[in-house]
Amino acid sequence: MEGRFTDYKTAKEASQEWDITTRQVTTYIEEKRIPGAIKVGTLWLIPKEAAKPADRRYTKNRNKESDGDQ
Repeated sequence: MEGRFTDYKTAKEASQEWDITTRQVTTYIEEKRIPGAIKVGTLWLIPKEAAKPADRRYTKNRNKESDGDQ
C-alpha cells in the first residue's frame, strides 16, 4: 500500500484501531458513515484521520433504571 495511498488505512487497520470487527467497519462504509472511504480492487481504504462513527445502538442519555425492566 505504499505510494499514492499513504494517507489511508485499511478496513482491517481501522477495525484494530477502533476495537471493532472488520465487518462492522465495512458496514459503516456501506452506510456512508465514514467520509472519504474508497474501494481499490477488493480493498476498502479509509482516510487516516477518519474517526470511528458513533454506535447507533446506544444513546448518550440512556436511562439506566430501565435496563433491568426487560
